Amino acid sequence: MDMAVERSSNNFRKLQAHLRGLVGKAIADFGMIAEGDKVMVCLSGGKDSYTLLDILLSLQRSAPVKFELVAVNLDQKQPGFPAHVLPEYLTALGVPYHVIEQDTYSVVQRLVPEGKTQCSLCSRMRRGALYRYARENGVTKVALGHHRDDIVETLFLNLFHGGRLKAMPPKLLSEDGRQIVIRPLCYVPEREIARYATARAFPISPCTLCGSQPNLQREMIGRMLAEWEQKHPGRIDSIFTAMCNVTTSHLADPAAFDFAGLDARRVEAP
Repeated sequence: MDMAVERSSNNFRKLQAHLRGLVGKAIADFGMIAEGDKVMVCLSGGKDSYTLLDILLSLQRSAPVKFELVAVNLDQKQPGFPAHVLPEYLTALGVPYHVIEQDTYSVVQRLVPEGKTQCSLCSRMRRGALYRYARENGVTKVALGHHRDDIVETLFLNLFHGGRLKAMPPKLLSEDGRQIVIRPLCYVPEREIARYATARAFPISPCTLCGSQPNLQREMIGRMLAEWEQKHPGRIDSIFTAMCNVTTSHLADPAAFDFAGLDARRVEAP
């Protein structure tokens, strides 16, 4: 074997093992997948969801619990979207899959004024379609491809624009109380997903709807974090670690910590 090819192969195996370790840790830490679960992997055609499916398939073969995987894509009828790519890829892979066809693109274009951000409405409609499929097909866990950087970006979006200290949880109960949503990539940095997707040569299908909107708040937050990381390597790691080590008594939310009750807990001097 050519030495360069061998080094590349070794590097890929190390990267895959690293990602498997991070995803496995997330699943264990947050109790994401249990015996007998039917896990629906939401595939968009982007690098994150491809990586999520690939790592879960790898873990499925050696996991201590048995669980089922089904890949689901929502075809939003965006002009120019290569609708054949995902079915061909999943068929070749031998993974059970389903494509939901729903023209959310036209609805979003009609209802959102020109120049306004389309993400909120698009996201709500997408969730509705995916949750409905999960409900009707015995799905017990809905797996999304959000990674560590998405979670940190969401923290700052809520901080700067919503006045809330809130991000994306690794595991949550949907608003209607009927779906458990999991994010197995929550510990994985985006840069490592990008490396993995390149090495695996996934057939990426870009989202032209989102990509057509300049100056999105999330993009601006992403650029800010990238600049911080460039000037101070490890800063995003530190921020995410802080999110996993929350001391509510040192914040200022009386609903999260009983500040009024501190008087009763005070120890009198002897």
